[in-house]
Amino acid sequence: MPRAGNHWFGGWLSVGHRCVAAHSVAFTLSAAYQLNASTVKVRFQNPEMAVKYRTTTHAISTIIREEKFIGLFKGITSPLALSAFTNGLVFASYRFFMKLQLDRGDATPTLTQVTLAGIGTGVVFSFLSTPTELVKIRQQNCIQTSSSAYNTALQIYKSSGASGLYRGFTATALRDTRYGAYFFARPVALCRLPRLGDLRATMQLPRPIPGGLCSLPVELPGLVSPVPAHASTLSSLQPHLTKLVAWVVTFPFDVIKTRIQGTERGRLLASRTAQSPSTNSKRILRLDEIHPYHSTMSTILHSYRTEGGSVFFRGLAPTLIR
Repeated sequence: MPRAGNHWFGGWLSVGHRCVAAHSVAFTLSAAYQLNASTVKVRFQNPEMAVKYRTTTHAISTIIREEKFIGLFKGITSPLALSAFTNGLVFASYRFFMKLQLDRGDATPTLTQVTLAGIGTGVVFSFLSTPTELVKIRQQNCIQTSSSAYNTALQIYKSSGASGLYRGFTATALRDTRYGAYFFARPVALCRLPRLGDLRATMQLPRPIPGGLCSLPVELPGLVSPVPAHASTLSSLQPHLTKLVAWVVTFPFDVIKTRIQGTERGRLLASRTAQSPSTNSKRILRLDEIHPYHSTMSTILHSYRTEGGSVFFRGLAPTLIR
């Protein structure tokens, strides 16, 4: 006969495993959905592919029709493989940069310190996200053929060396400074909008159940009035608003990054001359004429001159939807 303690411990493990498994599945599905929208975003930002798609819905239907449903998930391997590690890296980096600025561990940081810690976090994160994004974008730009993440990375390494895997690093680092905007907007939103968690804390106490990782609320009726409906709505909008602010502020750099990483590194050929039709003389071609996406600045100038200012927000709709 099993003892009562063993039965309780078995229930604790069973419930705990279910909670962990449910969280892992939800996290993976969320990441997969975001990568689905990422494929559409990259297609809009690619100047050669953007002409094929009119709207987000049209892009999705076209991709499914031409590349099957799996076409929406191209490039999914490398980001998913590193998703758990990247979350740990972000928060560890944030704590590191915060400690550098605070004299005491219990000191309250200012919004400036929070923003600077977020910006530093983004720069650190870009060392990991640059090669990951590069491989993902190269896979997402392929329509007729497909290649694994390993083969894509190997091809880049063979053609451009280790430094080729960090093509677009500057634009990626500037894009990832959105963590500064995110960590700035989050406390602002928490201060300006009612916090539903604080209201619930006055009404409920956690009651642990076997498993420890989960808890059920114990209602304490009569202590306070019910949570207003508008407070619940505003509280649920907080994370979405902070992410929206973070993306909008730095989204132009995401467009620049995609265009740089979506093209091969420009090679300075021995023959960089062109025949002038008017004087019949040769002139040296500028690098931005050979390869307009060779750097962050050349990409900004070329994109603005050829497509106008709106190009820097191309693909924003599918990004915000995800």
